Amino acid sequence: MDTQKITFRNYLPSVLTLIIFGWGGLAALFYFSLPLVWSRWGFYVFGIMALTGTAMPIVYFLNHRFTSDPPAESNILVRQSIWVGVYFATLAWLQLGRLVTIFIILGLAGGLIATEYFIRLREKANWKQPTTSDDNAS
Repeated sequence: MDTQKITFRNYLPSVLTLIIFGWGGLAALFYFSLPLVWSRWGFYVFGIMALTGTAMPIVYFLNHRFTSDPPAESNILVRQSIWVGVYFATLAWLQLGRLVTIFIILGLAGGLIATEYFIRLREKANWKQPTTSDDNAS
């Protein structure tokens, strides 16, 4: 079975789209809107998009630099980038109400890291070595 090597080039269109719409949407919100309810929801959505797109190259590099067994697939890279976007957008959202403390920062990070760890543990337990057509013939 030929498995195609996934390079960052495969992610480039979605990363550029997320970065452009995310940071562009945040800039448009800052310049053209009032701090009303829908603008705050837009801030959260555009923040997640911008930070997810920005985190994707870093997550890709870290997962390919420090490989795991089984290796990280594309769904894992996207999920970890989304965790980064949700984490920082949530901290920014909480900062609007002046609710961020060091315990909130560490607790939220610890919770997301633990969630990712348990998801990866479950995926590792269910992972099977891909079989080739030559193995099935014998």
